[in-house]
Amino acid sequence: MSSEWLGDGQLVVVSNRVTVASPKKANQAGGLAVGLLAALREVGGIWFGWSGETTLEPPGPVRRQRSGPIQYALTDLTVDDFEDYYSNFANRTLWPLFHYRIDLATYNHRWYAAYRRVNRLFAERLQPLLGPDDVVWIHDYHLIPLASELRRLGVENRLAFFLHIPFPAPEMFATLPWQRELALDLCNYDIVGFQTETDVRQFLAYVDLELGGQVTHAGWSRVENRRFRVAAIPIGIDPDEFARMVETPEAQRQRQRLEDSLGGRKLIIGVDRLDYTKGIPERLKAFEALLESMEPSDHGVSFVQISAPSRSEVPEYQRLRVEVETLSGHINGRFSDADWVPLRYLNRSFSRTALSGMFQLSRVGLVTPLRDGMNLVAKEYVAAQDAEDPGVLVLSRFAGAAGELDGALIVNPYDIYQVARAMDAGLTMPLDERKDRHQRMIQQVRHHDITGWWSKSLRLLRERPPLAAE
Repeated sequence: MSSEWLGDGQLVVVSNRVTVASPKKANQAGGLAVGLLAALREVGGIWFGWSGETTLEPPGPVRRQRSGPIQYALTDLTVDDFEDYYSNFANRTLWPLFHYRIDLATYNHRWYAAYRRVNRLFAERLQPLLGPDDVVWIHDYHLIPLASELRRLGVENRLAFFLHIPFPAPEMFATLPWQRELALDLCNYDIVGFQTETDVRQFLAYVDLELGGQVTHAGWSRVENRRFRVAAIPIGIDPDEFARMVETPEAQRQRQRLEDSLGGRKLIIGVDRLDYTKGIPERLKAFEALLESMEPSDHGVSFVQISAPSRSEVPEYQRLRVEVETLSGHINGRFSDADWVPLRYLNRSFSRTALSGMFQLSRVGLVTPLRDGMNLVAKEYVAAQDAEDPGVLVLSRFAGAAGELDGALIVNPYDIYQVARAMDAGLTMPLDERKDRHQRMIQQVRHHDITGWWSKSLRLLRERPPLAAE
């Protein structure tokens, strides 16, 4: 099947972390891993990246293993490189900057040097694995310079890049001391994919204003002697697979267990990594405002907030955990009764299957990030609903998914009273309106599914610049 998409070559996927396929890992995997596994299972190929292991000595040879049509190629990193490339530059510089939190971004030259060094290491270890007709699909902010490093080694293969997080406004990106170098790194790809048209506009605005580049024809751009295509390719899910999860024994057990504990109350649910981009403190304050607006006798609602631990070694995340736990205790201390605790804050992970059962039970799905590339939880919530009695999605306008899911109640996550009103509207919405909104959203989820994401990406990789771009 590879020839249908790739001609005579094979697909080579590169990401910071590699998820070796297994049923358990697939059920716990995030959106990036699920999407890449879907593509590789369909067309086969190599998945190259960090093994998850660190060493005090220079890393040994690339380790290779096969699972079905996928060949995994794994490299270790030194402890120091992991710390400065991943924990520091990727997650304390690029992550906050790209999510509009320059107040949390640290610009450290040693970290940047490690970031370039690890990308150079990846290129040196990847280059011997490439055949002349292979196409290389590189993922996310950890590996922006990888195309430049491969080109320096003489690699002429088609190279694509996909950014899973937002691209910031030009004025914000310009605060980065290495802005020009990283922007030119992106121009060394043949295809640069973003989640939304807003991301595309902001990147092209930077190319125009800061690099003197130009859009030449049908999405093709030119910077110096490089021509490349920029496109919005929104990532999706497999809605049918997720809907099937709801019917499994695990999902139904989780649903029944939660339903039994609610005592007939309606459920609001939020599911996120514990990350400052997700707007969890603002969301808890909005729930507090909802409770304030109700008479004590009307407290027929419970809120379950699941926040899987994330980057617990990073100081900003440690402070966030303290803030969220303090807010949770405050809300429960203020509003709880002898037989009712309004907020259940769970700082742990659940399988996607277990979550599907919880999603279907909930009357309101609360997805209110302060900034997000796409947010697949919103799409999974829609896919899990019973079409005959669906819940209501309350969705931040700053999530990429808001551009597709117009059946959601779209809110500004910084306005806690607007979010509180949206929760109340979802809890009291008539069935006919809930069904109409769900129908519109599930059509979008099916249209922008995971197969469409990877197939469009590979289709664009095969395209060459039109004559007008020569």
